[in-house]
Amino acid sequence: MKKILSILVAGSFLTACGSNTDTENKSMESNIISDNSGDTITILQTADIHGQIEVHDELFWENEEISFRRLGGMANMKTLFNSERAKNPEGTIILDGGDLIQGGAVAALSEGTAFSGIVKAMEYDFLIPGNWEVVYGKEKMINVLKGYETPVIAANMYDDKTEEYIFPPYFIKELKGVKLGFISYNDPDIPVRQNPSFSKGIRFDKVHDNLAALVNKLKDEKEVDILFLVTHIGISKQFDLSNDPTLSKVDYILGNDTHERIREPLQGEFSRVTEPGAFASFVGKMQLVFKDGKITYEGYELMEVDPEIYAPDEKVAAVIKEEVAPYKDKISRVLGYTSTPLYRYFVVENPMDNFITDASRWKTGADISISNGFRFSPPLVPGKDGKAAITYEYLWNMLPVNEYVKTGKATGQQIHDWMEKEIHNVFAKDPKERFGGWLVRFSGMTLEFDSSKPKGERVINITIGNEPLDLKRVYTVSACRREGEPDHMLCRMPNLTETEVKEYTVHEVLEEYLKEKGTISPVRDGRAKAVDLGDNVLSQLPGTDYHFH
Repeated sequence: MKKILSILVAGSFLTACGSNTDTENKSMESNIISDNSGDTITILQTADIHGQIEVHDELFWENEEISFRRLGGMANMKTLFNSERAKNPEGTIILDGGDLIQGGAVAALSEGTAFSGIVKAMEYDFLIPGNWEVVYGKEKMINVLKGYETPVIAANMYDDKTEEYIFPPYFIKELKGVKLGFISYNDPDIPVRQNPSFSKGIRFDKVHDNLAALVNKLKDEKEVDILFLVTHIGISKQFDLSNDPTLSKVDYILGNDTHERIREPLQGEFSRVTEPGAFASFVGKMQLVFKDGKITYEGYELMEVDPEIYAPDEKVAAVIKEEVAPYKDKISRVLGYTSTPLYRYFVVENPMDNFITDASRWKTGADISISNGFRFSPPLVPGKDGKAAITYEYLWNMLPVNEYVKTGKATGQQIHDWMEKEIHNVFAKDPKERFGGWLVRFSGMTLEFDSSKPKGERVINITIGNEPLDLKRVYTVSACRREGEPDHMLCRMPNLTETEVKEYTVHEVLEEYLKEKGTISPVRDGRAKAVDLGDNVLSQLPGTDYHFH
């Protein structure tokens, strides 16, 4: 097939860069054609909506600084869908790449059921499950996704008793005489990334276990003209996959999971990779012209769901109103205020997590309090009065699972070795060894490290309580309990002693902390620093010139 879109490939680990250069804007504009008729096929992709139903704040990195804008809203996104489909009604396909139902209060309180009707009204062509779809257990996941009345595919999720696929492994659709094939893969590390109990009864195979066989089946037996992988495994592994010879017959990887805003597809040796942001704030739009068995034109744009441009679709808005109504009073309760923006977009340190871990250490009295690192939750930005209300709803945005607090004791050597492992999970040179995406968060501890060093040699300095880490000293540690993990485990740190599950949850801790403080003002205070990367690390994708903005 003829590939005509040129992508620059260079660089290493990426710090935040300036955006919207003249060259970049011209490239984006030239890659989208104005007329969607004729032989054009349009593919719209969303991902990682995480239960974010309404318009909300979004963080951007522009001109070497943070800025915020209002984006999103699922009803607003449906209006964008309608507009694009109307331009090309016979040639448009719309898909979602997973992590739809968990991350907001309504999703959590309804255990995902509120989203069956909402997603059905969105009129997707097909969807895939992400790593958070399993959060309510296997049977509830299946029931919620069946309620979409939309095809769901996953080529590596099996019932661990019957050994049968839980969902079909692929989806085929013909548009304008062109046969499109889609194979889907969820993250095989879900039983480790999530609480082990969430995915009980599900077997996750590695991507390569059946990849070659399915690629050959769709290309040779099913005779698809254009073949896509739709993966929920994170941008580093997705780009690594694009350089795998197994993908010599695959045209595109429609990636998901790490919330990256790919504005121009990343060019691997065999396939191109996209990822369309998160929280219903963005829609990836790909245009392909297919003639005489070849792609003769391809364009890509990351569209913003701007509520000033896309008014709410009335049908979806009505469904949302109905589903939210039973929870409205509960989720609107104000718990406290912040005078500084809360956000969680940086790889190494964020004010939102500093608030959470500071509150946990305040409650437990532990030497250090730790929390998992991930790019989850839209920001919360103070208004003209200098404050933003932190509601019960926003607790679920920040912490999508309300676990009990757990404490234990670990030696300085254990903490050092655990920190080396956590750094490696984020910055491993081999993308296959990366895990999750963002550095673990903590309070009561400072860390300096060099991400460019070999495995096990990255930690430069750790202090606890303003004193150098004593490898022989025993420290108290607090974190969230992960249901299904061994008693001795705490936030993936093994072999702690005197572990105890407290009688209060992390949400209750934050409520109590906010009641005590009234107004908080968390900032990035330098408690974690990569000396080789600087302060503004927004992505960790080696081998490309991509930057998050």
